[in-house]
Amino acid sequence: MAPADVIRTKRDGGALGAAQIDAFVQGLIGRGAARWSEGQVAALAMAVLLEGMTRDECVRLTRAMTHSGDVLDWSRADFAGPIVDKHSTGGVGDKVSLMLAPIVAACGGIVPMVSGRGLGHTGGTLDKMQSLAGYTVAPGRSQLTRVLREAGCAIVGASARVAPADRRLYAIRDVTATVESVPLITASILSKKLAAGLEALVMDVKVGNGAFCTTLDQAHALADSLVQVAAGAGLPTRALITDMNQVLGHCAGNALEVHEAIDFLTGREQEPRLREVTLALAAQMLALAGLAPNLADAERRATAALDSGQAAERFARMVVGLGGPKQVLGARFAVQGRAPVQLDVLAPASGFVAAMDTRAIGLTVVALGGGRLHASDAVDPRVGLSSVLAIGAPVQAGTALARVHARNHADAAAARDRLLGAITLRGKRPLVAPAVLWSSAPG
Repeated sequence: MAPADVIRTKRDGGALGAAQIDAFVQGLIGRGAARWSEGQVAALAMAVLLEGMTRDECVRLTRAMTHSGDVLDWSRADFAGPIVDKHSTGGVGDKVSLMLAPIVAACGGIVPMVSGRGLGHTGGTLDKMQSLAGYTVAPGRSQLTRVLREAGCAIVGASARVAPADRRLYAIRDVTATVESVPLITASILSKKLAAGLEALVMDVKVGNGAFCTTLDQAHALADSLVQVAAGAGLPTRALITDMNQVLGHCAGNALEVHEAIDFLTGREQEPRLREVTLALAAQMLALAGLAPNLADAERRATAALDSGQAAERFARMVVGLGGPKQVLGARFAVQGRAPVQLDVLAPASGFVAAMDTRAIGLTVVALGGGRLHASDAVDPRVGLSSVLAIGAPVQAGTALARVHARNHADAAAARDRLLGAITLRGKRPLVAPAVLWSSAPG
């Protein structure tokens, strides 16, 4: 089938048939004359961005991309529980996966959490985990299966053989201003999750000035698309919309976020909004996977797994099983070293933390070396921000709004100046939005 005919159908507002979608996906992964050029892929992506897709089209695209590479089959693994996962659309300080996977595992779920790296202002779960010395994000199939049996969870990266059509399509979308297409975002996320062999999925759709979706209307559109298309593709899915108008937790930066996650799991410190989001997602995962009869009971079970230390034990088993340090829960040196320079960012006046430019804060971490603007950029796991005050916190002039962890004094000073421009202080305490704004399965 000629690429131009497929492109023309969508350009003119038509619905693509199964054969046309299959031709497109084969064109993404094919060789020689069967391979679509970058210009042809970009043209169809732009047509989809402008004309949209029906639910059925998006289901067909998702399925075709899922089967463009390996699809994991866990039927012979004989796991003791259902296979369930969560995906976040990304944010600043979002280390929820590090606590969520072991909480659900402690409640009987099997969580093969296939995660990604940070890009732009958002952090990446794989970058965080690799700040643990020796931790491998690319285990072989036998090691992955063993860790899932022993720990119930494994936070790993996707093989190059998983959904290769999406890998090429995303790279082209990233440089052709077509990333924002809801159908293409939906197919991208769900094709990888379906290829992981899941039985249930919960989506954390972030909204706010630090998120891809900056308005609730955008977040609802994406959440609805994900839930409906996943259902059409045979994967039971629920979605939460959560606030990303401020840093989630107190830290942003790879090793610093791992420290915070370990403190959270061991009960040393649990920032309230981070706890709210983590337990809400855990409850949805347990209820959807049939591990609890309702959300209230699911949240009680998740809370008990966290507060009893069972989740921390599962985290430690996972880390050791994937080559990380044996004393991960007690030895802070297990996370790659401390940045050479620490600098407190002092409030210039008294008042309350009233607002944050969360995207700018994420880019501050990137500028310190803790993230990447291009996929090939190196990341320094040591740098970032800690002790970031939440919106609504009262401050006196000279109070530390955050602490910068940097490689040198010049980087630290530049980050301080960026943060002072990104954090707004006012004399009146602001109204603070709840951390969880909406659920596709209320009650």
